[in-house]
Amino acid sequence: MTIRLQKLLSQWGITSRRHAEDLIRAGRVQVNGQVACLGQKANPEQDQVALDGKIISPHNRPEQSYLLMNKPKGVLSTCDDPWGRTTVIELAEKLDMMTAGLHPVGRLDADSTGALLLTNDGELTFRLTHPRHHVPKTYRVRVMGKPTPTTLQRWQKGIMLAEKRTLPAQVKPLAKTRNTTDLEIVLAEGRNRQIRRVADQLGHPVVDLHRIAVGPIQLGDLGSGDIRDLTKDEVRLLCRDILD
Repeated sequence: MTIRLQKLLSQWGITSRRHAEDLIRAGRVQVNGQVACLGQKANPEQDQVALDGKIISPHNRPEQSYLLMNKPKGVLSTCDDPWGRTTVIELAEKLDMMTAGLHPVGRLDADSTGALLLTNDGELTFRLTHPRHHVPKTYRVRVMGKPTPTTLQRWQKGIMLAEKRTLPAQVKPLAKTRNTTDLEIVLAEGRNRQIRRVADQLGHPVVDLHRIAVGPIQLGDLGSGDIRDLTKDEVRLLCRDILD
């Protein structure tokens, strides 16, 4: 029986189905020695499937890798880009941190910086990105103007965004200048460009957005563009948070 490659890679626990599609588009998946294309099917009993040149199967999964990157501005949180822009996977390759199946967990838009997890653990990726688990993410955000307490309360309680109310958020002012305000924002969801869209709707466009934590994993003093392995304790904390 033939199965679509992205479904096969997900079933084997290599990566999530969505990120499997990214890997296929990036030319990192091969079937019987030929580069695969999106939509292609394979027979797991007959065909030889490889990822980054290494043959894979349910019994031969690549060693699991868990990384934290301080994503620089202008770098895309994807496995590849058809327009040739720099991706987080290319940064991982340059720093010799690549392992088979490595992919970003969720997204951090190109104009934003900070904490981004990379892994080849498909099950962990699925759990961390599934809306049911509400893994909190913490940001330092600079916005234009000076939001009033009433405006901040609206943000905290949730506002309508694309006909769906955002979940309650923690929004705390940190500092003010003549023209801007620094905020600490903790979200329990990850809708596309959510902070920027909400800030625009409230009349205080984002000037700078930097993520400092994903769940219990703190960015700390990791330099821009740098990557480090998560410690065993950090991986354990991540798994605990999504299983509780």
